[in-house]
Amino acid sequence: MAKSCISPMRSGVANSFAIAAIAALVTTLLSGCLSMAPTYERPAAPVADVWTPDVSTSPATAAVQSASMLDWREYFVDPQLRTLIETALTNNRDLRVALARVEQARAAYGIQRADLFPSLGGGASETRQRVPGDLSLTGKPYVSSQYQVGLGLSTWELDFWGRIRNLKDAALDEYLASDASRRALELSLISQVAQTWLNLRELDERIALAQQTVDSRAESLRIFTRREQVGSTSKLDLTEVTTLWQQARALVTQLQQQRAAQAHTLQVLVGAPIDTSPLALDHTADDARLMRDLQPGLPSSLLEDRPDIMAAEYQLRAAHANIGAARAAFFPQITLTGSVGTASSALDGLFTAGSAAWAFTPSINIPIFQGGRLVNNLDLAEARRVESVANYEKTIQEAFRDVADALSARRWLADQVTILQATQDAQAERARLAKLRYDHGAAAFLEVLDAQRDLLAIEQQTVQTRRALLSARVSLYTALGGGSRLMPAADAPGGPFARTPRVVEPSPPGAVGAASPANVAPAVQ
Repeated sequence: MAKSCISPMRSGVANSFAIAAIAALVTTLLSGCLSMAPTYERPAAPVADVWTPDVSTSPATAAVQSASMLDWREYFVDPQLRTLIETALTNNRDLRVALARVEQARAAYGIQRADLFPSLGGGASETRQRVPGDLSLTGKPYVSSQYQVGLGLSTWELDFWGRIRNLKDAALDEYLASDASRRALELSLISQVAQTWLNLRELDERIALAQQTVDSRAESLRIFTRREQVGSTSKLDLTEVTTLWQQARALVTQLQQQRAAQAHTLQVLVGAPIDTSPLALDHTADDARLMRDLQPGLPSSLLEDRPDIMAAEYQLRAAHANIGAARAAFFPQITLTGSVGTASSALDGLFTAGSAAWAFTPSINIPIFQGGRLVNNLDLAEARRVESVANYEKTIQEAFRDVADALSARRWLADQVTILQATQDAQAERARLAKLRYDHGAAAFLEVLDAQRDLLAIEQQTVQTRRALLSARVSLYTALGGGSRLMPAADAPGGPFARTPRVVEPSPPGAVGAASPANVAPAVQ
C-alpha cells in the first residue's frame, strides 16, 4: 500500500524536472541564435593601396616573401645578436608582465563564460527550533527538527536576448586583444635589443676613431711643445694644437658616457647579466651581412601582419559585443531557481519513502523605470565603439607611417652613406696634403687644423649614418610585423558555447580593407 502511494509522487517530481530541463535546454539553444549586437564590418583602411613612390626604389608586389613569415632568427644573421634576443625573450620583465596580463584576460573570459551555464550545488542542513506555547497550535511548547539534503540550482538567467553571450564575446575579444598586444610587445622587444646592440657597435667604432685622433694629436702636441721650446714655432701654433687635442679628449669622454647608458639599457632589455664591454662585442661583421634585405609587399598585408592592428580590431569587436549586451538589457530577464532533494524531521528518515522535496521558481524581471540608466549605458557603449573605430584607424595610419618612414630612411640613408664615404676619402686626402704643405712651409698651420677637424667630424658622421641605415632596416622589419605569423598566438578557449571563427576568402591584391584570414580574426556569429 505504501509503495503504491509513494511512486506516483516520485514519478511526478521526475516528470516535472524532466520537463523543466527540456525547456531550459530548448531555451538555451534558441537564445544562442539571437544577438542584439550590430553586425560587425571591418572599417575601410584610411590609407592608400600602394606605397608612395618616394619611399621605395622597387614596386610593391604580393609575390615577395612576407616579413611576417620571416622569423627573426632568419632575418638577423649575426650569432651574437641572436643570442641577446633569445635571452631577452626569456628574461625580459615587461614581456613577463604582458604574459601575465594575457592569463588574466583568459581567466576573466572564463568567469564571464560561466554565466551561460547553470550553477548547481549540493548541500545538507539541520534545523532545530523551540516554539513557545503561545505560538503553538496545541498551546504547549515543543522542539522541532528538520534535516534536508538536496541539489540546488542557483539563479540562472535564460539568455533569450544574447546579453550574457555578448558579454562573453566581449571578454573573448579582450583576451585575444591582450594576446595580440603581447605579440606586439615581443616584436618591439626584438627591435629594441637589435637597435641598442647597433648603437653600442656605433659608439665603439666612434670611440676608437676618436681615440686614434687623441693619440695622433698627443704626438703632435709633443712635437710642437719641443718646437716651441727651441723657438722653431710660435706659441699660437702650440696653443692651437693643445686646443685640438683637448677637443678630441672631450669627445671621447662624451662618447664613453653615451656608451655606458646604452649598455645599461641593453642590460635591462635582456633581463640577465651580460658582458657589454667593447671586447665582448663582435665588430668584425660587415654591415651587409648583419641582416637580410626586405621588400615591403602591399600595404593591405599590414592588416593581417601587425599585431597592434589585430589588437585594435579585437577591441573594436569587443565594443560591438558590448553594444549588444547594452541593448539586451532593455528586454525582460527570465531566471530560474530550483532545488531537489529529501527532507525529514528525523535524520534516519531522509532517504525513506515519501521524503522527496523539490522547488522550482521561474521569475521574470521587466525593466520599467531605471532613471535613464539603460539609455545612458547604451549611449556609453555606442560612444566607446566610435572611440574604438578611431583607435583602429589611427593604428593603421601609424603603421602605414612606420613602414613609409623606414622605407624612405633605408633609401636615402643608403645614398648618404655612399656620399659620406666618398667625402671622407676626399677629406683624408685633404688632411694629408695640408700636412705636407705645412711641413714644406707652403701653408699655415691653421689649414692643417681645419682639415683635421673636418676629417674627425666626417668620420663620426659616416659611422652614425651607417648605423642609422642598419636601424632603418630593423625598423622596417618591425613595421612590417616581422615574424608575427610565426609567433605562437593564443587559441580561443573551446567549449559548446565558444565562438566559431569566421571563414573568409583570401583578400585580393591591393584590397586594403579586405577581411583577415580565419586564423587571425575570429568574428562574432
